[in-house]
Amino acid sequence: MEKKSSEEAFEELTVEQAFSQLEQVLQKMEAPDTSLEESFAFYEEGIRLLKGCTEKLDRVEKQMIVLRGGMEDGNE
Repeated sequence: MEKKSSEEAFEELTVEQAFSQLEQVLQKMEAPDTSLEESFAFYEEGIRLLKGCTEKLDRVEKQMIVLRGGMEDGNE
């Protein structure tokens, strides 16, 4: 059985799920018993999640612009 890369696994998440994971990462980082090394690993994971969320939202925004443009073209 082939193991999915973290990028492929992320693509299967909804934006809401990704933000939920990001929130969990932040909670782990803020925990008083989290070591510096763990905090750095969580930071890297958080940056990856945030970047992925931004990319997903950018794609949605571009699709909305295209759809809105199509509606404006149809009304002329």
